[in-house]
Amino acid sequence: MTVATPAYKRILLKLSGEALMGDDAFGINRATIVRMVQEVAEVTRMGVEVAVVIGGGNIFRGVAGGAEGMDRATADYMGMLATVMNALALADAMDKQGLTARVMSAISIEQVVEPYVRPKALQYLEEGKVVVFAAGTGNPFFTTDTAAALRGAEIGAELVLKATKVDGVYTADPHKDPTATRYAQLSFDEAMVRNLGIMDATAFALCRDQKLPVKVFSIFKPGALKRVVLGEDEGTLVYA
Repeated sequence: MTVATPAYKRILLKLSGEALMGDDAFGINRATIVRMVQEVAEVTRMGVEVAVVIGGGNIFRGVAGGAEGMDRATADYMGMLATVMNALALADAMDKQGLTARVMSAISIEQVVEPYVRPKALQYLEEGKVVVFAAGTGNPFFTTDTAAALRGAEIGAELVLKATKVDGVYTADPHKDPTATRYAQLSFDEAMVRNLGIMDATAFALCRDQKLPVKVFSIFKPGALKRVVLGEDEGTLVYA
């Protein structure tokens, strides 16, 4: 039997906190996180080195009402702590699937998770461990999309995978316009001219400057992550 060869050796997967909610209003849906981890496990067993950046919207959404009128920096630090909680849940689910996961945080909480140290992260990846980056960049006013671009560039990832609810970037909202078509690939410049809103401007500019391609795909589509890693026509590739 021929074993398919991955098109990428090292990837960075950007998961939103909302992706962990499943159909729930907020929080972590256990069945959803288990299914996502199974997809990650499948590609790691193919020899692909996987790092993950996780958002915190699923938890922060539950306290967002209380954050109204709050200092922006304070609210952002709360969001960072939410990503640490998600990262711990993700790592636990990975351990139960037989993967070895390491959570590295951009803010120091050493009793809970280890601090982000680039050489250590690279070592873990080379050892076949999944590295989950928590707490964004460690700075307020920067999104977890920017953290994904930054960490992707730092670890030498060949591709940033932005996991969404839609299987790529479309000419229009496919839920509202039945004639909308999916872009198989786009240049960064084309995406910016068309104002497609794939990532926030800082993250997008960083990926473009570092010539770090971004693949937008649906994390809810079974087998999609594997197809992306094998270089198949899945999602939308944004390239420099």
